[in-house]
Amino acid sequence: MDVHLGVHMVDWLLHIHLLRGWLPTFWLFLTAAVLLATLVVQLGSKHRKKIPWQILIGIVAGGVGYFITWLISDVFFVFGVSLGYRVITVISLGIASLGYLIAALVMTHGYRRVLSAVGIPILILFTLLRVNMVYGEFILFSSVFGVPVYPTLNVETVHKATMTVTEWDALASAGKTPSHPEKGEVRSISIKGKQSGFNPRPADIYLPPAALSAHPPKLPVLIMLGGQPGSPDRFFTASNIAKTLDAYAKAHNGLAPIVVSPDQNGSTRNNSLCVDSPVVGNVETYITKDVTNWVNKELPVDSSVKQWGIGGFSQGGTCATQLGPRHPELYGHIIPMDGEIAPTEGSREEMINRYFNGDEEAYQAQIPIVAIKQHAPSTQTMFSAAGDQDSHSIGNMHAIGRAAEEAGMTVKTVITAHSGHDWNTVKTALPAAIDWLGAQMGLGTMTTQLEDYPGITVVTP
Repeated sequence: MDVHLGVHMVDWLLHIHLLRGWLPTFWLFLTAAVLLATLVVQLGSKHRKKIPWQILIGIVAGGVGYFITWLISDVFFVFGVSLGYRVITVISLGIASLGYLIAALVMTHGYRRVLSAVGIPILILFTLLRVNMVYGEFILFSSVFGVPVYPTLNVETVHKATMTVTEWDALASAGKTPSHPEKGEVRSISIKGKQSGFNPRPADIYLPPAALSAHPPKLPVLIMLGGQPGSPDRFFTASNIAKTLDAYAKAHNGLAPIVVSPDQNGSTRNNSLCVDSPVVGNVETYITKDVTNWVNKELPVDSSVKQWGIGGFSQGGTCATQLGPRHPELYGHIIPMDGEIAPTEGSREEMINRYFNGDEEAYQAQIPIVAIKQHAPSTQTMFSAAGDQDSHSIGNMHAIGRAAEEAGMTVKTVITAHSGHDWNTVKTALPAAIDWLGAQMGLGTMTTQLEDYPGITVVTP
């Protein structure tokens, strides 16, 4: 009994939501209460004359914190991307409050000092929680600790395709659609690096309702990559893609793309650049060979190039604009969101030496604009998105989009409202992207025109 209770307790803890629900609200009130308490307990004592100094120290700390964070983020680009003004503001407010608490800790005694000390870790956790709420990176406690979110897929329960999408739709029109569930399922599976020798973490897979039928049709495939640091789980938990695809399937007779999120980095610490290298391993071969072969063998998919797409967020979006143009025989569609203009890890010289054995041309071939030009002309499509508060990614999207159009690709570029270099961009853009891609893949007409989707603006590359 105690064992079962312990298991349920751990499961409950791992599934606590970090973006909404009771925890963010509780921690907000707890932090506010502690800050207010440190102020109130000084009002009736000899320490009250020190309160203005404590507040002034907090204000100065916040201002300095804002300036330094801005320099790190937008001038020196330490993280490769801008943190965005909302994150910079959250961090600076956290530093301001921390400065106040430290000043109160130094200037008071007894239980007042203890209260300030207790408030410091509470404040730090609150600031981290608010930063995460802006990014939408960690949805559940389980994602923070890298605990697998989804059950393992039993491939023996997945049936081979018995018809085309057109035949499925014809049965649906006649009211004879094969039995299938209302919603799809997300499962985890280990896809071995048989040709590449790469050692990946388990991939995640979304199987739409039609794929769960005993008589599924040949469905299109989207290979979607998370950012770095991150994991295959992160793409599904942070992007809300399963819910988006379920909604799409409901409007299209249970049809939707099968989505596979493989591991392109091997661990949260690695940045593979999605290339074959001596640093992380043969990742390009893993994604284009091992993953492709496994999907075609085990899942009810259409293997034609027009039915396959590759996309991702941040580093995963950069990978998509590398691998997509470099492998037009595999991917008919490219879906980058908040991607970079080029793969980056450390200084350019160091990266070329470590990842490409000093071969400048090999590195150049991985730059999206160069890859697009080297493989032109192209009949691929590209759907790109960037947050309106992420000018760096918007510039990247326009530059890559122009090169793609010049190469002959059909390009759609959208800017999402009230988001930066974060998963909110992905969550806003995905419904429109899936609808548009579904039409390109023959799953049915769009339910809503791109211009009418909330939170996005269609722009010219």
